[in-house]
Amino acid sequence: MKLRKITSLTMFLSFVLLIATSIVLYVVPEGRVAYWSDWHFMGLTKTLWGDIHINLGILFLVSGLLHLYYNWKPMLTYMKNKAKQLKIFTADFNAALALTLFFTFGTLLQIPPMSTILDFSASFKDAGARKYGEPPYGHAELSSLKMFAQRTGLDLEIVKQQLQKSKVIFDDESSTLLDIARTNNCTPKDVYMAMLPPEKTTDTSVFPDQPFPGIGKLSLKELCTRFNLDTEKIVTGLGARQIKAEPDQTIKEIAQAKGMEPQTLFEIIHTVVTSQ
Repeated sequence: MKLRKITSLTMFLSFVLLIATSIVLYVVPEGRVAYWSDWHFMGLTKTLWGDIHINLGILFLVSGLLHLYYNWKPMLTYMKNKAKQLKIFTADFNAALALTLFFTFGTLLQIPPMSTILDFSASFKDAGARKYGEPPYGHAELSSLKMFAQRTGLDLEIVKQQLQKSKVIFDDESSTLLDIARTNNCTPKDVYMAMLPPEKTTDTSVFPDQPFPGIGKLSLKELCTRFNLDTEKIVTGLGARQIKAEPDQTIKEIAQAKGMEPQTLFEIIHTVVTSQ
């Protein structure tokens, strides 16, 4: 066996697998949604796919550095001009550098095609959120029944009664939703739906008092539709508070244009809703 060949083959194989894990992570739902729905692909969770991606990246980096070491002379040849003089900023090097900087700063400035690539990924993640549902708050699956009831405004005794009626096995109120889900071979979302009183499962008409995960990605029109609000009245109410908003703009876009966080804008919208 030759270390040089092993290095090249390792770099190649790790690169191929990095592409595979990158594609999975490109389309996987947001973390809060993946954990809430216990998302799996090929038997692996989002966390495991991320762990594999990181370690393959390290393997690719190390093998790449070794590959560079074994191929240092050809690399130097790439950086020589026609007179065979070593010159880092050759035409080829400059082209590669320009392309790299274009993608780097293009991503930071959110310009096409980099922004298009990210938007396409976001469309997959948004579809996942619609399919699997959003948790009431981030990492809700790690909360105990007692804490979850407190944070969602549910009556703990009713929660336990509903779980018992649904034949969901749990130890006590200190059990987390994730532990209960694993015990019952279901998802944290299933546990949540089982604990809700019947009237709670279909009530979407009440505008929430607290911002929920993913609200920044919703357009103002989508937010109003979800909670049966008059979009024009909300736009007018925001305008009266010197906040310019269009129905098709996302909550995040409206907030950024005003130099505020989406959570702050939510509070203002809540004020507009309650004042009507």
